[in-house]
Amino acid sequence: MTDDDAPYPEPIPAATLVIFRDTPAAPELLIVERARAMAFAGGALVFPGGRIDPADRMMSVAHSGDPDDITARIAAIRETIEEAGLPVGLNRVPDAATLAMIRADLHDNQPLGGLLAEHGLALDLDQLVPFARWCPKHRNMRIFDTLFYLAQLPDGAPDPIVDETENTRVFWQSAQGVLDDADAGRVTIIFPTRRNLERLAQFGSFAEAQAHARAHPVRMITPWIEARDGREYLCIPDDLGYPITHEMLDAANRG
Repeated sequence: MTDDDAPYPEPIPAATLVIFRDTPAAPELLIVERARAMAFAGGALVFPGGRIDPADRMMSVAHSGDPDDITARIAAIRETIEEAGLPVGLNRVPDAATLAMIRADLHDNQPLGGLLAEHGLALDLDQLVPFARWCPKHRNMRIFDTLFYLAQLPDGAPDPIVDETENTRVFWQSAQGVLDDADAGRVTIIFPTRRNLERLAQFGSFAEAQAHARAHPVRMITPWIEARDGREYLCIPDDLGYPITHEMLDAANRG
């Protein structure tokens, strides 16, 4: 069996949260830098997120709606608390001490549902706006089926704090700023992140991004390779709101 004939790995369900902080110049997004030792996207800039846990799925049964969507929203909220210490998607912003306890307990693998109940908190899943779904296919690599959501930084939220495990840095920057740094070689971004940043750079506020997201369907994006004028390109659909839908294959960072 050749590499081209080998089966693709089973996709790992995951969720990501794109958090907006509106500023006079341009919206800033919460960015984390992954540790270089990580097997997937090591050293790259990404949005907070990660794989969906069984506890996220168990917690979803208490909420109405599509189970996969509800589960992904819960995972995105949990991962953002774990990775950046930001309480997005809750009914209120807890005080610093409570948030620190919740984060520490999540790192000890305690389920989010019990921790929220213990501290008189609840989820507010409507704060999350569906934005995209990506499932790139790579043989001999992990494949993530990732749902992306948008959310606005709540009033009174604390400054983000990096978890210093999977990530080494957390910061706010505009979408165009990240793209400029990547083009200058100062940072690394992978193909899905670049396409999403290009899409996000179109908006002057969270409200604009939210309206755009609601006007476009969320359909799974699996990039494909296509020959054009004798060159190979990595391509995505052209009807999902992305201003740039192809990149030369030899220049694309696929993770």
